[in-house]
Amino acid sequence: MTQAKDKRTGSFARTRKIRMGSTEVQTHGLPSAYLQDVYHYAMTLSWWWFMVICASAFLLLNTLFAGLYMVFDGAIANQFPDGFWGAFFFSVETLATVGYGDMHPATLYAHAVATVEIFIGMSSVALITGVMFARFSLPRARILFSEHPVVSTMDGRQTLMIRMANARQNMIVDASAKLRLIRTEYTAEGKQFRRIYDLKLRRDEQPMFILGWSLMHDLDPQGPLQDLRDPQTQSDAILVLSISGVDETTGQTMLSRHIYEHHKIRWGHRHVDLLSTDAQGKSHMDYSRIHDTEAETGT
Repeated sequence: MTQAKDKRTGSFARTRKIRMGSTEVQTHGLPSAYLQDVYHYAMTLSWWWFMVICASAFLLLNTLFAGLYMVFDGAIANQFPDGFWGAFFFSVETLATVGYGDMHPATLYAHAVATVEIFIGMSSVALITGVMFARFSLPRARILFSEHPVVSTMDGRQTLMIRMANARQNMIVDASAKLRLIRTEYTAEGKQFRRIYDLKLRRDEQPMFILGWSLMHDLDPQGPLQDLRDPQTQSDAILVLSISGVDETTGQTMLSRHIYEHHKIRWGHRHVDLLSTDAQGKSHMDYSRIHDTEAETGT
């Protein structure tokens, strides 16, 4: 994400790239709002960058306060070692409210700086603790989606099928699914716009999603999906699959989303069975084959 100056307002606006399948859109003109979106950034950063930023802020704050303590000589009693590092380590103890007692403020100026630093330190600990707890408690569904949707004959009808598995193997209660087709179309006047089609599923709810789930959509002979049958079709069409449900363990709502580009659809194929029974009559689910497909018999 970059920034550019808005010629109309004179303020800085952000430029950002958004990807939807193979389509990339670059946005312009939205005002920068970093301070208002700090919580959002903190929640969406990877753990690696989150910890790096927290550690960098900690070091910068201590460096700043070490410089303030060094403005006047003798601000810190029993300072060891002398110079910057002694002031830096005293700042670390003060910011963390540790207070070992060996080094302590020796002047009114140092007491004032320490008061400000302790306030900032306590506030920072509270904020970081809250954000870290929120990150740890944020529910994340581990749903495995098949790599390719397939179109095969089911009950005498052409059916689009997408297979999913609950990789965590926890109980997701009242799971629901929504499948949509999004693509660029042109109106009779030649204007371009993005159209969204809601694709009706045979069953869009699953009372107990713990093993696997195959979503099915019956194709309309005149429906929009038929236009994508030709692999040479030049289109930016994508299938967007959204899943939601309640984690039985935590009671939290879990969400997951997956996008398929139209050329990922395999026409005249079916998914390979995951369920098998051994000689002792025990059932087995082999999730390593969730992406495998095979040509439909007779195609």
